[in-house]
Amino acid sequence: MNNKTFLTLHGIIYLVFAIALFFAPNQMWPMYGVEINDQYAYFLSQHTSIFLGGIAAVSLLLRDIEQGITARKLFIALLINNVLGVIITVYAGISGIFVGFGWSDPAFFTLLSVLSYLQVTKQ
Repeated sequence: MNNKTFLTLHGIIYLVFAIALFFAPNQMWPMYGVEINDQYAYFLSQHTSIFLGGIAAVSLLLRDIEQGITARKLFIALLINNVLGVIITVYAGISGIFVGFGWSDPAFFTLLSVLSYLQVTKQ
């Protein structure tokens, strides 16, 4: 996949989750087995949107990046981010925090990690 396609896809995925977790945390989190039971949990979901939206912005604004050392560093950073996502969401699943649809998160982050790794190897 070329850099533009990968970064567009990556950015859109992160943007969708940023918007959903900001505007609809009461609908999103229960699918993962997590309750939003007070204003603090609601805020933390919205707070998480900052980082998801930031990753989306970086991905979308740099989608015209050409191959080279800067592109390689960008893809390594995205790979690190997505591998951390795998680790944290697998932990949430194993420890019983995530149930039901929550197991889609490790699969999602694993897919993005593989795609990020493939982009790193192309640079």
